Amino acid sequence: MDYVRLGNSGLKVSRLCLGAMTYGTSEWRPWVLDEDASRPFIARALEHGINFFDTADMYSQGASEQVLGRALKDFARRDQVVIATKAFYATGDGPNDRGLSRKHLFDAIDGSLRRLCTDFVDLYQIHRFDYDTPIEETLEALHDLVKSGKARYIGASSMFGWQFMKMLDTADAHGWTRFVSMQNHYNLVYREEEREMLPLCRMEGIGVIPWSPLARGFLAGNRRGVGRGETVRAQTDDFAHRMYYAETDFTIADRAAELAGRRGVKPTQVALAWLLAKPGVTAPIVGASKPLHLDEAVAALDVRLDDAELTFLQEPYQPHPILGHS
Repeated sequence: MDYVRLGNSGLKVSRLCLGAMTYGTSEWRPWVLDEDASRPFIARALEHGINFFDTADMYSQGASEQVLGRALKDFARRDQVVIATKAFYATGDGPNDRGLSRKHLFDAIDGSLRRLCTDFVDLYQIHRFDYDTPIEETLEALHDLVKSGKARYIGASSMFGWQFMKMLDTADAHGWTRFVSMQNHYNLVYREEEREMLPLCRMEGIGVIPWSPLARGFLAGNRRGVGRGETVRAQTDDFAHRMYYAETDFTIADRAAELAGRRGVKPTQVALAWLLAKPGVTAPIVGASKPLHLDEAVAALDVRLDDAELTFLQEPYQPHPILGHS
């Protein structure tokens, strides 16, 4: 396993991050694994040298954090892992149980720390941009959480480039803690982030940790234009069907499968290798619901695509509407 700096920070993270959205309770989503089934994946990730784990307070309504926290407490030393979580989405029915207000962020991190069985998180991320809260309030609250020791670093997730730049400038102007990472939506069939966000992150020294690097399984190459696919997630993940499944998406998935056949690897490995080759990408956030998923993702680190192969994969791409900011 290779380890790289997260942006311009001194924090070293594995080249892959294990996403814990898949782990929690099937009562939240039918494709989510319950705790007993989840723990082996976290143990296996550690065996592979993965030290970077990402979750959020809204995944499985908090159960994802509980499963991840208990597993890491049992399987790893706290100082050897990097735990990331996120806040923004509703975690209750009250008017202050969501968003990026000072009140919610202070309450949210305390809840996350309890569920994760830890005194601090290494990376605390805002899950989306909050149009109802002044960014000064959010940024000062995040700065205070860092100064209190509850978070070591802060990161952001999907938003427009101008919004992220405004937040960076505001933090700099006040001397507040700066974001070190951007968790954005980026994969072979959704490349709109290449227009503004990725150049901005490279310019500002921000680490990029893309979510949905395999387009929620679409780039496995087993989806069809008619019908939803074979897996439980393919059949029940309505979010994916609102984001992908354009004609050119299928063309790109077919090319990934064709190239994988020529290289003797899996289409998912080609898709990950493409992403890992993009300038500025630190660590894609991968999910795994079958043991082979994690092993294949780690093996993708050794797949190197040449310029002709990269062009072959990228040629069919057509612009998409902005997806994943809400």
